Amino acid sequence: MPKVDILMTGAYPEWDMADLEANYNVHRLFEADDIQQLLSKVGSKIRAIATRGELGASCELMGQLPNLEIVSCYGVGTDAIDLAHARGRGVRVTNTPDVLTEDVADIALGLLLATARHIPQADAFVRAGQWGKVAMPLVTRVTGKKIGIAGMGRIGQAIARRAEAFGCEIAYFSRGPQLQVIYRFEPDLVALAHWSDALIVIVPGGAATKGIIGEEVLAALGPKGIFINVSRGSTVDEEALISSLQSRTIQSAGLDVFLNEPVIDQRFLALDNVVLHPHHGSGTIETRKAMGQLVRDNLAAHFAGMPLPTPVV
Repeated sequence: MPKVDILMTGAYPEWDMADLEANYNVHRLFEADDIQQLLSKVGSKIRAIATRGELGASCELMGQLPNLEIVSCYGVGTDAIDLAHARGRGVRVTNTPDVLTEDVADIALGLLLATARHIPQADAFVRAGQWGKVAMPLVTRVTGKKIGIAGMGRIGQAIARRAEAFGCEIAYFSRGPQLQVIYRFEPDLVALAHWSDALIVIVPGGAATKGIIGEEVLAALGPKGIFINVSRGSTVDEEALISSLQSRTIQSAGLDVFLNEPVIDQRFLALDNVVLHPHHGSGTIETRKAMGQLVRDNLAAHFAGMPLPTPVV
């Protein structure tokens, strides 16, 4: 049986690439010198797109693939995939939920600890030979703080469980009360920020959440407040965030995601009250192998006529 032709928008780890190359005719869009020339040549043969969350699949790209059947996304976020276009054409879409939940929750708590306890600054302090010469400034504890979580899906719940272990009080904002959790629901994001010692954001990306963390929310968080973002850069008004950090109208921030990543706003680099992390919340060997396996399982199930393990559309 001839191999199915698939289009890859970006590289996967080598263990995934080797498996895909063995089972499919893989066309690497990300290596093409002339993307339009490649699509003109192979577009009619492509039956699947293998993509990553931040790369997605646009209406324009899918429109050049008349025989496209499925988009399999390496990542949980599908905001960069034109789901309406996919639905309209009957193109299936899958993602990789659950397998990255615990790692992203770990990074959320790691960023909170690094930000509150000044772990990067302490490392630099020791390396610069300052230990024993001057006093390390006192920092902020995490234990017992009030933690607001914007988003109470799988990852939000995993973050809350970790915060509970630190003796923290937890409240959350979401589209509605989540009856499966015991934490207090706060329908007003500004009110949640005002209550919180630290605000952690883990809402989905997309139009519905674009810029929901703006000047009013940050002002409510206040000069002792810590802001953590492990969702999408689009959920935050970056101008308002940078201004709040520069003027110290919030204490500090820990960020795994940014607008226009990886080419982030250079003003972040000059700030000593922000911890920067390169959108690597799921970046463990264990999780990345599980994510790649789920991408491959979805593709294999589709072409075998079996139910998809993790359908989105």
